[in-house]
Amino acid sequence: MLVNLTELFASEAGWKETKEISSEMEVFRSGAETFKILRKTPVSFTFTNSAPGRVRVEGKAEVVLEMQCARCLKDVEQEIKLSFIQDVVSPEVPLEEADDQTFMEGYNLNVENLLANEILMNLPTKVLCRPDCKGICRVCGKDLNLGECGCDTFVPDPRMAAIKDIFNANKEV
Repeated sequence: MLVNLTELFASEAGWKETKEISSEMEVFRSGAETFKILRKTPVSFTFTNSAPGRVRVEGKAEVVLEMQCARCLKDVEQEIKLSFIQDVVSPEVPLEEADDQTFMEGYNLNVENLLANEILMNLPTKVLCRPDCKGICRVCGKDLNLGECGCDTFVPDPRMAAIKDIFNANKEV
């Protein structure tokens, strides 16, 4: 969805406008991963003309993504609260003064690109279904939160491998 900011760029400094805009995003893509958006609130925007050709964009929203637990791979609902402030400039401002604004298309603010950027910046580094998640067994793949699987998970110390080879070589048959 595009929001035309032409009137705001041309208005006097200090002029404000507020809008609530519903996002049309159904999924969020981050690199090779795609997350389904389960719920979202409309984005509450406040646009303020800070100088000729410059507008400050402030916004708040909440999204709930379907993500996977980093340990047991169960689907988890992850709530992300967005609160952001971006300064945008009109296309007439020289390029060296303008930051990288991939969410601006001429005089229009691309709400979807702005939200995708903010979601990416606020993604958690690790998602867990619960803080004490035990994960899955490395041998059989059973969910260890449901109980022990009985697999032999002993991992020998690699520094002792040479000694083990000596004992195996001298073992009588």
